[in-house]
Amino acid sequence: MPSWRVVFIFGLAPADADFGRGGHCRLPPLVRFSGGSALGHACATLLAGFRRQPSLILMNPALRLLKPYPMAELQARKAALAASGRRIFDFGTGDPVEPTPPFITAALKAAVPTISQYPSVGGTPALRTAVAGYLKRRFSVVADPATQVLPSAGSKEAIFHLAPAFLDPQSAKNTVIFGTPGYPVYESGALFAGGEAYPVVLDGRQNYRLQLERLPAEVLARTAIAWLNYPHNPTGACVDRNYLAAQLAVCRAHGILLASDECYQDLWFGDTAPPPSALEVAGPDLRGMLAFQSCSKRSGMTGYRSGFIAGDARLIAAYRGWRAHFGVGSPSFIELAGATAWADDAHVAERRVIFAEKYRVLVTGLNDRGVQTLPSQAGLYIWARVPGEADADAYAARCLDAGIVISPGGFFGAGGDGWFRLALVPTLDECQAALAIWPA
Repeated sequence: MPSWRVVFIFGLAPADADFGRGGHCRLPPLVRFSGGSALGHACATLLAGFRRQPSLILMNPALRLLKPYPMAELQARKAALAASGRRIFDFGTGDPVEPTPPFITAALKAAVPTISQYPSVGGTPALRTAVAGYLKRRFSVVADPATQVLPSAGSKEAIFHLAPAFLDPQSAKNTVIFGTPGYPVYESGALFAGGEAYPVVLDGRQNYRLQLERLPAEVLARTAIAWLNYPHNPTGACVDRNYLAAQLAVCRAHGILLASDECYQDLWFGDTAPPPSALEVAGPDLRGMLAFQSCSKRSGMTGYRSGFIAGDARLIAAYRGWRAHFGVGSPSFIELAGATAWADDAHVAERRVIFAEKYRVLVTGLNDRGVQTLPSQAGLYIWARVPGEADADAYAARCLDAGIVISPGGFFGAGGDGWFRLALVPTLDECQAALAIWPA
């Protein structure tokens, strides 16, 4: 009898599977056989029939529109560098290395319960009250902790989920406006909601300000959400209250939800004026606006995934109801750690001193080496021009050869060409060591 071998392979489509139009996946052969056995021929017949059937594996069309997430690409580059044994100076991802203040970790440990139960999407009263206290101290904003504050698992997930909650892709208002270069999640949230992304290339000569009043009236008429982010990622550009008031006025005139990403608000340098919140100009009802904040950079809690959304009570109520369907409630012990962080400002002042000194050392060192930097008063980043006529990706590769990880400006979308971003992450000693070997 001829020898035969049959192998059935079933599972998810591989990473290199060919996804055709409509998201259908053309799978590789599911059956392999050798020899002339009847079973082998039967399997071949079965396979042929399967191939004539419509594919059962579908993909969200938004996945085909997304670019690779830049921080994931940076992590891959860094891992390859680490495997070579080279010392790494990681200015790529904005993940501070300063330890979380001990009183915050102590609060978390003390709050871990003996019995673990499901958390509430609405969050604990202690956290919402602490957030309301912070908003009053920092911005003179009065927010009702019961109706105008909603906890989130950091700011990223809340930012991503905003468009699916408040955008109807079948309506006349199906567009999300955001500035570019910028945080990629504004666009990905819009695409997964089935909406139209409308990136606006920001002009460095205008200090990278997204000026809604300059956009065509027909664009504003079809816009559901407009995103602001100041201090700006990646450029560090800042704005004042007058600018925020003007943007809110445009949004209210056109029925647009103004969403303000404010996770760098407490990281200003030296004696400069603290960055304002859009909540400050919204009035007592905070109508038509939501602000997104996080403990990540402010308190060194990136791994805790603790943040909040604050603003219009009507929008908060709707968002709370929607979020209950996909399980984003944070554990109570994480929320208690967050409440402890929002209730204290002293540790943030200490962290500001560290980041301001890193900023001074790096800007001075880069300028001395002929690298131009954009002046900034706040944030976690330095926006620097690629020296000479070099391409940003090529320059990043040269830096990587020296063990220095930077983010090419193109990672953040249109308008980033010719620039690169540095995150104020390595220690002061590491900043000095990196400058000593910085490529010309």
